[in-house]
Amino acid sequence: MGNVLAVIGEYNPFHNGHLYQLNEAKKAMHSNYAVALISGNFVQRGDASIVDKWTKAKMALLNGFDLVIELPCVYSISSAENFATGAVRLLNSLKIINNLSFGCEADDLNILKEFANILAEQPPKYKSLLSHELSKGIPFPKARENALLMCLNNIRKSANVLSSPNNILAIEYLKALRITESNIHPFGIKRVGADYHSEEIMGDFASATALRKYAYERNFYAINRAMPKISYDILEDCIKKGHYSKGLISYEKEIMFVLRNMTVAEIAKLPDVTEGLENLIKNAANSCNNLNELMGMVKSKRYTQTRIQRILLYALLGITKEDMENSKKIDPYIRVLGFNTKGQNLLSDICNANSKLQVITSVKRFTTTCRNKKLLMMFEKDIKATNIYTLGYEYDSYSNLDYTNKLITF
Repeated sequence: MGNVLAVIGEYNPFHNGHLYQLNEAKKAMHSNYAVALISGNFVQRGDASIVDKWTKAKMALLNGFDLVIELPCVYSISSAENFATGAVRLLNSLKIINNLSFGCEADDLNILKEFANILAEQPPKYKSLLSHELSKGIPFPKARENALLMCLNNIRKSANVLSSPNNILAIEYLKALRITESNIHPFGIKRVGADYHSEEIMGDFASATALRKYAYERNFYAINRAMPKISYDILEDCIKKGHYSKGLISYEKEIMFVLRNMTVAEIAKLPDVTEGLENLIKNAANSCNNLNELMGMVKSKRYTQTRIQRILLYALLGITKEDMENSKKIDPYIRVLGFNTKGQNLLSDICNANSKLQVITSVKRFTTTCRNKKLLMMFEKDIKATNIYTLGYEYDSYSNLDYTNKLITF
C-alpha cells in the first residue's frame, strides 16, 4: 500500500499555502497517497464556507490529493479541542494513515509537544493556574494560554507560540494523537507568506481570510496569484453562478428566527452556553434586528465573538450538548466526498483493514441500513447543514444535495 499522508483542512478556499504544505509534506514523508479530511459547509470559527464541500473536494483532488473525506459537522464547527480530537479519532479508525501533516508558525515542533503534553496530562500545577486565571473572568482560551505559559515557566521563549491559531490547532492535534495512543506520526510545515488574520494580498501567498474578502467583492484580479489556477477557476465560476456563501451573515434571518422560537431552557442546552448566557442570548434575539447587534450585546471579555458565532451555528443546526457528548463516545463514520484512481484503491484498503467501519459512499444506503442512533444523529446534522447552507446562495438554493450530488471522481 505504501506511505499514506493525511492533512486536515478547511480549504476555505484552497490556496497556494495549502498546495505548498501538501507538496512539502509529500516530499518529506515520501508519501505514495494523500488523504484530505476537510470541513464541510460550515467551519470551525463559527462561519460558513465560501463554497460547498463538494467544490472543496474537487479543488483538493485536482491539486494532488487522492481521497477526500468530510469531517462530520458536529466536529468541524466545534472548539479547536473537539475539532482536532474528532479528526484524529477518524483518521485512527482508517488504520492506514502513517503521517499527519499540519501547518504551524513554530520553528520547533518540540515546543508544541511540550504544550500538548501538559494539556494531555493535566498536572495539578496547571489545573490550579487555570482555575486562578478563570477566576479573573477572562475567556477560557486566554486563561489556558496564561496557565500554560506559567506552567512551562519560560514565557520569553513560548509567548508568541500561543498567539497563533495554527499553532493552537497543531497543539490540539498533538494532544489528541497522544491521548488516543495513535501510531500516526505528526509532521509540522511552517506557514509561509501572509499572517493567518491578514486581509491583504501581497505576492503569491495570502490568508484564506483575505481571499474570501476579495472574492466577496468580486475582485478576481486580486486573488488570482494567490491560488492555484484550477482552484481559482472553480471559485470564480461558483461566484459568477451565485453558488457561494458570504459567511454567517447570509443566514441572519434564519438564525434570528430560530433563536426567537427557542425557549431559554432550549438555548441553555446548546454547547458552550454556560453561566446564564442563555438569558443574554434570548434577550438579544428578541430585541436586535441583525446579527451584528446581537453579537455586540452578547460578546464580552468572557465570551469571545468566535464562541458566540459557534453557539449561533449550534442553534441554527439544532446541535445540543447531548449531541456533542454523544459524538465523543463513538468512532465517526467515513463520509467519502471524492477520489481519483489511487484514492479508489486506497478506499478498498481502508474497508479491508476494518470491515466494521461505516464508510459512506451512498447516503441513501447508509440512512436506511445504519442501526446506530448516535451515528445517524451526527449524519442528520450534516444533511441539515447542507440544506441550510444553500439558502445563502444567490441562485439555485436546492435542497437534499447530500442525496443528489454524486461523488467527485477523476
